[in-house]
Amino acid sequence: MLKGLIFDLDGVLTDSARFHLTAWNNLAKELGITLTNEQLDSLRGISRMDSLNLILKYGGQEDKYTEAEKEKFAAEKNAKFVEQVETMTPKDILPGIPELLSDAKKQNLKMVIASASKNAPKILTRLGIMDEFDGIVDPATLHHGKPDPEIYIKAQELVGLKANEVISFEDAQAGVEAIKAAHQFAVGIGNKKLLKEADYIVPTTADLKLSEIEKVFEEKE
Repeated sequence: MLKGLIFDLDGVLTDSARFHLTAWNNLAKELGITLTNEQLDSLRGISRMDSLNLILKYGGQEDKYTEAEKEKFAAEKNAKFVEQVETMTPKDILPGIPELLSDAKKQNLKMVIASASKNAPKILTRLGIMDEFDGIVDPATLHHGKPDPEIYIKAQELVGLKANEVISFEDAQAGVEAIKAAHQFAVGIGNKKLLKEADYIVPTTADLKLSEIEKVFEEKE
C-alpha cells in the first residue's frame, strides 16, 4: 500500500539543475577542460565532489590537484550556484508539481526529499514549499552517492516506511538506478532511453498524474 513519495530536487521539483551545470561548465573552462553536452549531462544527480572528480577525469587532470584544492574549487562553484538560487521564486516550481504535491497531501502521503544538493533547504524555502515535506535527507550523513541506493533507503527510513510503500521520482539515470537498487518503485522524468530502468516514465513533470502512477504502482505490487 502506498504511504509516501520521495523526490529528487534538481530537475524534478525545479530546474535548479541548469544553475549547477552552468556553474560546473564555467569551472571546467577555468581549468582548461572543455566538456561535451553528454559529459555535462552525466553530472546530473551526483554529489558535488563526485561531479568535480568526474570533470577532472574528463580533462585528464584527476591527479593534478590536492584534496584541499578540490575543496576550494567545489566551494567556488557552490558560491556561484547559490547566487543563482537567490533569484528563485515559487514561479520556478516545474509544471505539474503543485498539483502532484496537493494530490499527495489529500491522501496524507508522507513526502521526503532525497537530493545530493546541500542547498535543498534553501531552494525549497525560495520556492515556498519547504513546509510540504516531512523530511530531507542530509547529504552530509551519506557515505555513497547515487547510483548507490543509500540516499533512497535513508529517505524511506526517515518517515518509517518500507521500500514497497513508496514511489520515488528522478530525472537522472544515476538516480533511477539508485531507486531500483533500493527496491523502490521508480518514476523517471525525461529521456526514455536513459531512464529505461524506471517503472513509469514521463517526458516532463507536466505529464505527472498521481492517480495514473498509482494504478501502475498497484499493478506491480
